[in-house]
Amino acid sequence: MKRLLLGATALTMMSGAAYADFTLNILHINDFHSRFGPITSSDSNCDAETDAAGECFGGIARLKTAIDAKRAELEGQNVVLLDAGDQFQGSLFYTQYRSEIIAEFANDLGIELMAVGNHEFDDGPEELAKLLEAVEFPIISGNTNVENEPLLAGRIPGTHVLEIGGEQIGFVSALAEDTDETSSPGENVEFEDVFTSLRAQVEGLQGAGVDKIIALTHVGYTVDLQIAANVPGIDLIVGGHSHSLLSNTDENAVGPYPTLVNGPDGNEVPVVTAYSYGKYLGNLVVTWDDEGNVVSAEGAPILIDASVTPDEGYVTRLAELEEPIQELMSEVIGTATAPIEGSREVCRVEECSMGNLVADAMLDRVADQGATIAIQNGGGLRASIEAGEITMGEVITVLPFSNTLATVEISGADVIDALENGVSDIENGAGRFPQVAGLKYSYTLANPAGERISDVLVKGEGDAWAPIDEEATYKIVTNNYMRGGGDGYGTFAEGDNPYDFGPPMEQVVADYIAELGGEYTPYTDGRITVLE
Repeated sequence: MKRLLLGATALTMMSGAAYADFTLNILHINDFHSRFGPITSSDSNCDAETDAAGECFGGIARLKTAIDAKRAELEGQNVVLLDAGDQFQGSLFYTQYRSEIIAEFANDLGIELMAVGNHEFDDGPEELAKLLEAVEFPIISGNTNVENEPLLAGRIPGTHVLEIGGEQIGFVSALAEDTDETSSPGENVEFEDVFTSLRAQVEGLQGAGVDKIIALTHVGYTVDLQIAANVPGIDLIVGGHSHSLLSNTDENAVGPYPTLVNGPDGNEVPVVTAYSYGKYLGNLVVTWDDEGNVVSAEGAPILIDASVTPDEGYVTRLAELEEPIQELMSEVIGTATAPIEGSREVCRVEECSMGNLVADAMLDRVADQGATIAIQNGGGLRASIEAGEITMGEVITVLPFSNTLATVEISGADVIDALENGVSDIENGAGRFPQVAGLKYSYTLANPAGERISDVLVKGEGDAWAPIDEEATYKIVTNNYMRGGGDGYGTFAEGDNPYDFGPPMEQVVADYIAELGGEYTPYTDGRITVLE
């Protein structure tokens, strides 16, 4: 039996009145990634003509309308707006304005609580500190230890309690433990065990008499399911990180909304998340009984499509903010004869045409330096590009992290180890998946992690392919993030003769397309084979 909310319960008993059920309407977003403008069905930037044709989704102006409409519909009821993290990175708006634009819109939307996402560390502790200074709501992360980082110490609590409708609603939080690999938190920030941390957070809130506890997490859907099954005292989970679509009607959904998990307290724990990029507004209605137990949880994510009219004030403000970056966004650097596939659903699992474009461009740039293999993490590819004109803005949207071209020398055995790392967490959609050039490999998902890679071939003279020599040394081209050990590529960090200061990745790709005459035909050629 859960601990009761002592204050309210005691008052009820003294008055002799019945203690009523409590219902909370939870609106939530996650993994917005600075997609302030609308997006296409493939999550790339939507141009004005396509948007006017009613073929686009999301955008902060539509999201504003949807949130305001839902609040108006629920006037007089208990409503909270939550953000499960990853506001940073993903568009030219972030490249230009960093946390400043995020704080402006998040404050105006009325977000009441946010979890730290791994990409909130992409520009180090400095930019996250600026966000904390500018927002008007708490940002929490229970397993993120920042006490040794002067810019953040004492500024990121693990838990928070909101008073809503006279009730104390407790929030616990957690961030993916591999954030030191997937982002740039610096040496002073540590990420503790998710489960140990959450248990301690829950116990702390329960000890303070809070009996309604929500986990606001940025660890991914599969880990959220594990949390729900193993951490006592959590009533429901609102998550992010894996960009998972949950729905009871969409055949592409990875699970129902909400997903109900048998919890350790003998209860069913609802888990929700709302895809990414502002394409959906999560919408869950939860009711607790008078003993603090969830008795119902139902809802559906709201699709932010062309039927949602953009907020006029936001449209005007975005136009103002676009002026300094419009020239760069609209610069045409070539054309694509067909769509270039860059979605996470493909590029984090198998060979994709965007992965081939980027890896080919990387290898072409440094082939005269002796590099023979390119490896690009699928998680570094953030969008597709539609057929037709390719703008520099689109290329930057695909490669938004300001990474530079990097090289390093490693053994053939270390190349295989790097590939094993790349396919080690496919089940969770991890961004480390290796897109390659100058290299072929196969992997078997049914095998345990660390034993999945086979048939590794390297390109020799002409079009000849030969098995990789584990004793030989190969010069690898990658990006500076991976070269430094990001996404678990420790073999790159330990290699010889590293150089991280090449041209920006987006410029490498733009120059490569220009070198091809400005016209690019996307393709796949079997360089990655998935074995049953």
